[in-house]
Amino acid sequence: MKRLADLIAALPDVTATFGDLDTLITAPVEEDNRLIQQGGVFVARRGLTVDGHNFIPDAIKRGAAAIIGERELTDLPVPYIQVPDAQEATGWLAAAYHDYPSRKLVLIGVTGTDGKTTTSTLIHSILKVATEGKAGLISTVSADLGGTTVDTGLHVTTPSAPQIQALLAQMVSNGLTHCVLEMTSHGLAQGRLNGVDIDVAVLTNLTHEHLDYHGTFEAYRAAKGRMFEMLGKSYHKPNQPKISVINADDPNADFFAAFPADRAIRYGIHKVSEVFAKSNSIEYKPDGIHLVAFDAMELFKTVRDGDLYDPRFRSYSLNLVGEFNVYNALAAIAATNTFHWTKFEDIEKGLQQVKSIPGRMERIDEGQPYTAIVDFAHTPNALQNALNAARGMLSEGKRLIAVFGSAGLRDREKRRLMAEVSARIADFTILTAEDPRTESLDDILETMAQGCISQGGVEGQTFIRIPDRSTALYHACQMAQPGDIVIACGKGHEQSMCFGTVEYLWDDRVGLRAAINGSPLKTLPTAQ
Repeated sequence: MKRLADLIAALPDVTATFGDLDTLITAPVEEDNRLIQQGGVFVARRGLTVDGHNFIPDAIKRGAAAIIGERELTDLPVPYIQVPDAQEATGWLAAAYHDYPSRKLVLIGVTGTDGKTTTSTLIHSILKVATEGKAGLISTVSADLGGTTVDTGLHVTTPSAPQIQALLAQMVSNGLTHCVLEMTSHGLAQGRLNGVDIDVAVLTNLTHEHLDYHGTFEAYRAAKGRMFEMLGKSYHKPNQPKISVINADDPNADFFAAFPADRAIRYGIHKVSEVFAKSNSIEYKPDGIHLVAFDAMELFKTVRDGDLYDPRFRSYSLNLVGEFNVYNALAAIAATNTFHWTKFEDIEKGLQQVKSIPGRMERIDEGQPYTAIVDFAHTPNALQNALNAARGMLSEGKRLIAVFGSAGLRDREKRRLMAEVSARIADFTILTAEDPRTESLDDILETMAQGCISQGGVEGQTFIRIPDRSTALYHACQMAQPGDIVIACGKGHEQSMCFGTVEYLWDDRVGLRAAINGSPLKTLPTAQ
């Protein structure tokens, strides 16, 4: 229970207040009027297609004790707080309602174009070992709240601000001490992470993505930068410095390192850094990776603890494949080693306990004589990484068959770029549907086909178009010979595909299993 005044005190800017600020708030802050409980607060914000102010009467009818909005309204039967930006205000209000749960957790934020979920999962696994199970996780795939796991959505990687604060509050209630939170550019730009106090900020990489939303690469980078800006402005917890962990090999490393932090730590393969694995010390195998990493953090820890010995090279083994997962592992090593109490054995065990990441280079085994893989790669860089990793698993003379599409109402430029990548790396490419939404699927596939052709691809010989994704997977499996690899990219763990404005049930893993067994699914409208 809170007073309304306690909530609005958390807001950085308030335009006007109307009504009794001592009104008791006994239910959560919500931005969906349908979720309002008796005594809650409804935040009315303007969306792209819907204006939340139109739902104020319904929210009051459902029991809203107060309304937050952007319009000048003076005749409501409940207190009303006018703010410049309701979307930005939501996170602060939700955090205040839940007593700022992130201040009671050591919170590690992870952002970047690719590798966020894998890096978050690796950090979480290490911290679960190091804290004896007192570490939580909020990622694309799910949220581990300590004893319970919840789904975090279909196409949304960062949940809404009220959801985030409620999940963090549940972690605190469950006795957790640490949390790993995956942060997307959309979530950061829209203020969904406002009110989250982070202690360690981790950058995986930054490449071409989401320019349909952000407009320019610089705006996209600035959105990611908000997490590092939050690091400098966050609540300072006792004995917990603010630390940034940055990919030294990324061209944007200096941009992120410039944000204020108690310390910036870099990791990499090609540039010498605090956590560093030379390329010739990495051994890639079809079922995993072995690497030797120089960890200067070991020296910093032992000097602080009064034990002066030279830092050693440490050996790690991963059950994951591909160079990109070396980067993800190095990020996890660097992030968890910022805590001086983390032992090498904790990190080693935590890495090894991650057998696979749902929808990330996930193998589908139905006893077929070829390898079938599902991966979430939906950017040019991620697709290149996934295809290179798959090619590294191939025996001489065997083929790599790639199946993927590109989403409608999203970054148009990457359609051509992704097709170009596949034309260069895969032996055969099948272009298919991937959330066309209200755009013409045929037009999307035509743009992608031109990308293949620009790299010397020949339609019918090195690539084809099959609009129905299940049929495309079936065709790929029918083509595959013993020892070949079929890889379906773009959907990963997601459970639906959007045609028009309707989300149809779809899981690439289920679709690929059906294709392997000779019975393509008929769940998508393109199957007719």
